[in-house]
Amino acid sequence: MVPIDQLRDFLADVETGWSLGTFGAIGEFTRDAGELVELIDDSGMIGAVTARGGICFRAHAELRLIASELPTRSDWSHRVALCLPRNACAMGQRTGITDLGPDRDALRPEDRDAVLFDLGLSTLQVDVCVRSRDPEVIAALRRHAGASLFAPDDELMQVMLAASPHRVFISRIGRAEIFQPIPPPGGRSPDGPHTHILPKLLAHRRTHAATEPLPDGWIPCAHAYPPHPLRDPLRQPRPFVAGHLAAFQHLLDRYGDPRLLALKRDVTAHVVANRPPSAADSPGDRIARATARVTLRQLQASGVESATLRAWLGALDRPDHGEEADTAEIPH
Repeated sequence: MVPIDQLRDFLADVETGWSLGTFGAIGEFTRDAGELVELIDDSGMIGAVTARGGICFRAHAELRLIASELPTRSDWSHRVALCLPRNACAMGQRTGITDLGPDRDALRPEDRDAVLFDLGLSTLQVDVCVRSRDPEVIAALRRHAGASLFAPDDELMQVMLAASPHRVFISRIGRAEIFQPIPPPGGRSPDGPHTHILPKLLAHRRTHAATEPLPDGWIPCAHAYPPHPLRDPLRQPRPFVAGHLAAFQHLLDRYGDPRLLALKRDVTAHVVANRPPSAADSPGDRIARATARVTLRQLQASGVESATLRAWLGALDRPDHGEEADTAEIPH
C-alpha cells in the first residue's frame, strides 16, 4: 500500500489521532464518534475537517511511514511517523514574526481571506503560524514583525490569549489547523484539536523526541496514532481490544524496523514455549530493550498462558531513563 492510501485509511477511522509539528510545538487533531466531519479527497489532497479543527496531507514522492512502539509507565504507546529525508523536509525556518498574507491554502473556504502569520520559531520541518481576520490581532502581530514570540514584552501574548486566533501548522506533506480556544496560563487543553508550544522543549532544537526509534536522516513531519488496545481516544484506560493490537502489529510488519520485528517474534516464541529468560540473548541496546518490554506487556495484556512470563517481566521490564509518561502518547 502506498503511503497516501494508508493515510486515507487512517483518516476514515474516527479513533485514529494525529499530530503535526516538531519537538516542542505540535498541533493535535482528533474527532469524536458522531461528530460532523468533512472528509477531503480531491486533487491529490486528503484530509478531515470538523468545527474544531482539521488536518490534511498531500502525496510526496519521498514520504516514508515508520511504525514504532515504546513502553510507558503503565503499558505502551504506538505511532506511525510520516517522515521525509532531512534535505526534503525543510520549511521557512523564519526567526521572527512574519506576515505571510491571506491564507489561500486554508482548509475551509471561509478562512482563505484571513491573514496568516509565521510565529518565527525557526523549526526545521514545520512553520508554526496563527491566522486571523481580527483587526486588533493583525495590528498587534504587524507591530511585532521580526520580533520573537517569546520577547519580554508580553502585549502580543495577551492579545493572542484573548482572541485565540486559529493556529496553523504547515509542513511539506500537509497542515493542521486548530480552531478551538487557547487555554489560559495554567489551564487545561481542551479535548479534541489543540496545540502545544513549549519554549523549554523548543530550546533543545530537536526534530523529535530522543526516545523515538527513527533511522538517521529521516525527520517526522507528522504522526498518526491508530486505536490503542488499552486506551480510548482520550487516553483513558479501557478493556483490552485484541483487534486493535493485531491491527497495529500488521502496521509494524509493513512499516516497522525488521530488526525489532525479529526480536518481537523471538521473545514471543520463548515465552509461549515456557522457556526462561536465560534461554535468549539479552537485548543489546536501548531500543531493543524497549521493544522486548513492549512485547512482554502485550503478551500479558493478551492473557497469554505461559509459566515463565512473570520471570521474563521481572528480568527485562525495568524502566530506562527518559521513558514516556502515560500522557506522552503524542510527543509534546
